[in-house]
Amino acid sequence: MELQFASRMDAFQPGIFNVLNDRKLEMEKAGRKVWNLSIGTPDFPPDEHVMAAMTEACRHPLNYTYAVNDLPELVQAVQGWYDRRYGVALDPDQITSIYGSQEGIAHIAWALCDPGDIVLVPNPGYPIFSVGPQLCGAKLVSYDLTEENGYLPDLEGIDPATAQKAKVMVVSYPLNPVCKAAPRSFYEKLVDFARHYNIIILHDNAYSEIIFDGREGISFLSVPGAMEVGVEFNSLSKSYCLTGARISFVLGNREIVQKFKTLRSQIDYGIFRPVQLAAVAALNGPQDGVAWRRQEYQRRRDALCGGLRSIGWNCPDSEGSMFAWAPLPHGFTNSSRFCFDLLEHTGLLCTPGAAFGSLGEGHVRFALVLPPEEIEAMIASVDQSGFLKR
Repeated sequence: MELQFASRMDAFQPGIFNVLNDRKLEMEKAGRKVWNLSIGTPDFPPDEHVMAAMTEACRHPLNYTYAVNDLPELVQAVQGWYDRRYGVALDPDQITSIYGSQEGIAHIAWALCDPGDIVLVPNPGYPIFSVGPQLCGAKLVSYDLTEENGYLPDLEGIDPATAQKAKVMVVSYPLNPVCKAAPRSFYEKLVDFARHYNIIILHDNAYSEIIFDGREGISFLSVPGAMEVGVEFNSLSKSYCLTGARISFVLGNREIVQKFKTLRSQIDYGIFRPVQLAAVAALNGPQDGVAWRRQEYQRRRDALCGGLRSIGWNCPDSEGSMFAWAPLPHGFTNSSRFCFDLLEHTGLLCTPGAAFGSLGEGHVRFALVLPPEEIEAMIASVDQSGFLKR
């Protein structure tokens, strides 16, 4: 039988994480030591009270039926957390749960875009920002993020004719992969830009709780006018270590939220109730764990970025997220080839910047998923290998 696949699949290749992981498994099978800093999966356990809430909820048979809607206590927990954390007041119809921000960002374009509509996406940026619009036939137009501009969009530099036609703009800070935070003044300019050109803003705010050196983790929705122009995605995956539980939220403009809920009602039966109740415990419970993990991520950031600089590899300090972003060492030009060679010679596995767009080339991304002591041992291995001096 000759299989005919959708032409849209021609744009997709096996993810770089899968390719790197296959090589990692081969090396480990051969007895080689691998320090895997490629995928950003938290290695911290969830807080005990969150796991207890999940465990107790799993004991009740009725919790295994379709949830359909968000539990009232979950909606109230989100409202309370956003008010306490950001000073943002949300009505229940401005909130809906999703199966992780990645799922939500992939699907929301279906509710917003017709084929040919222009979506502005960051370059470099996380791949899902582009994949969702691509799947519904939207036209992607990238906006450049450069070191010279602090990895912030040059809103005035976006072609006015393109901005006039654009329907959606995807923005995310702290931004994976470049690990930069955005000041409040940027969000104020972004709201003005969106109003002027009638552009819907989708703000991915997965890392506002993992931000370093005393910076402010900002909600886009806390800026006057933001509710009028867009929505925000916020996730419990990284802040509360509920990555595999897959629970996040879309919040903000009620028309967008309600239209998205209508779409999701056709493809979804709601978040598993024990996951919802674990989220309630996380949002309403003690926040000490969030603060402690932020400090631990900063210790890891210091060990990695400072350690690499000490052996001659310029790795700027990450401002936020659970990642670090570094230019290739002197003498190297191809990020994918460099990552595979680095793995072979030193056991350090990181992600090539090219996986995040054309402007990611010349860089690599590290996930802060090992304790400082292991990172220090890894740095010593890289230094002793002599690989960087080749």
